[in-house]
Amino acid sequence: MRQNIPVASELKPAELRAWRAFLDAQATLLRRLEAELVAGEGMTLAEFDVLAQLGLASDGRLRMTELSERVRLSRSGITRLVDRLVRAGLVKRGNCATDRRGTWAILTPAGNARLRRAQPLHLRGVRQHFARRLSPAQLDDLAGALEPLAADVRPGDGATAR
Repeated sequence: MRQNIPVASELKPAELRAWRAFLDAQATLLRRLEAELVAGEGMTLAEFDVLAQLGLASDGRLRMTELSERVRLSRSGITRLVDRLVRAGLVKRGNCATDRRGTWAILTPAGNARLRRAQPLHLRGVRQHFARRLSPAQLDDLAGALEPLAADVRPGDGATAR
């Protein structure tokens, strides 16, 4: 017979409410944004994210490890995703001259064109499903609340929590 033993680490109602709201909002928004990209551009949100990260990077290239951290995928996950984008001609791989073990993911002209075509659809979705549903004060409060969480140590960056 199982005993009901109070656990000191259980979340308080306010903590659980905030956590669930965060998870539910994230899942709902990501599903909507993904569905719009797939329907409108035949592109997943992860594929868009890779192209966007490469588009933001200097020279349109990132080392695979850095790309993995930026898009929040495991190394094997980013490898499979980049493989698909290479087959589609949107990304190419390059060897790192300073580190023979390193590999670059490089945005191709076709990838840049695809990113430019998909970007307005994605940004319209972010604005419609996220930004317009919150007041300017709520957006500011939300950013202020989440930024310290994002500033914690990220795998592989060697930084300390701020």
